Amino acid sequence: MTNYSAARRPLPNSPFKAPVEAPRKHFTVGDRVTHDRYGLGRVIGVEGDGDIAVLVDFGSRQERVTPPYSAMYTL
Repeated sequence: MTNYSAARRPLPNSPFKAPVEAPRKHFTVGDRVTHDRYGLGRVIGVEGDGDIAVLVDFGSRQERVTPPYSAMYTL
């Protein structure tokens, strides 16, 4: 019996080996957001296209949040 798995090699343009990129988060002025550390807030400013930083008012404080926005979600 022949072992075919040893003879196979992945093709460089195979869609099954393509890296999966997480969808980019977009925030606009006025969005309600929640942050894991600061809690609920509202976006009051966006620097660049949101790829530089987002200024968020959390009520008691304002924070400048920079990417990656892994701890911040829109409501």
